[in-house]
Amino acid sequence: MSLVHLRTFVEVHRRGSISEAARLLGLTQPAVSGHIAALEAQLGRPLFQRHARGVVPTAVADDLAANLGQSLDRAEAALATVKARSAKLSGVVHLAGPAEYLGSCVAPVLPRLTEAGLEVRIQTGNKKILYELLLSDAVDLAVTASAPEDSRLDSHLIGTETLIAVTLPSMASAGIDAPFVSYDLDLPLLRNWIDVNGLSLGARRPVASVPDLRVLRSLVLSGAGWTVLPDYLCQGDIQTDRLAEIPAPAARPGNGLRLVWARGALRHPRIAYARDLLLDALDTPRLKSTWTV
Repeated sequence: MSLVHLRTFVEVHRRGSISEAARLLGLTQPAVSGHIAALEAQLGRPLFQRHARGVVPTAVADDLAANLGQSLDRAEAALATVKARSAKLSGVVHLAGPAEYLGSCVAPVLPRLTEAGLEVRIQTGNKKILYELLLSDAVDLAVTASAPEDSRLDSHLIGTETLIAVTLPSMASAGIDAPFVSYDLDLPLLRNWIDVNGLSLGARRPVASVPDLRVLRSLVLSGAGWTVLPDYLCQGDIQTDRLAEIPAPAARPGNGLRLVWARGALRHPRIAYARDLLLDALDTPRLKSTWTV
């Protein structure tokens, strides 16, 4: 069996579409259909049922994909890594993530990619937007605060952001009874901290809301109220007494941060190189395996 035909099969199975697999692989739709037909001839069994909106895998296809998919990904990623080490890199790497984390933690690493000969294009967004960008192949790698649920994506844990309630030192004695500011009216980070610590805000609403943690930090520094921020945005201010931590009665909650990519994307040397560099730079600590979730 041709490895090219097997890669085509895996992408058709993952995408549920001949046209989507063709776009991803840079092939024509007739070429993709020909690869699938060649595999079906070798197996003597149909792999997909064609429908108006795509293809539906047969039981044989599901079994083959389960045994082949990740093994093929690993083999192609290993080859791409070797190529990246032995050849001059070029091309563009598209990266996405929360603007605050990219600015604070990822941006200092990016010159290492450009020095290697790569161009970097960055997009920002929330959880929904990040996964849409990955699944549409608009970006190659993304940092998220959640594990991907879609089987077409793979990821690796790179660390944990700890959530800390902060305020001005002059307002610290009031604790959570003082006015507060939040990311939005659903109070995402703030609600997490409150719930973990068994507290309640009652019917109180934020005096200001803005979907940018950097602006929230500025609001707190200006005396607008208290809020909850990830540690990478406020630890420096706490250490220099610009901000004070509101002690957590029970615990500081944490969110796992992951580097995410589409399965099969690592066959491209530039993406394999960027993935490995970011894991080495961001992972705290680095896990033993980089292949599985």
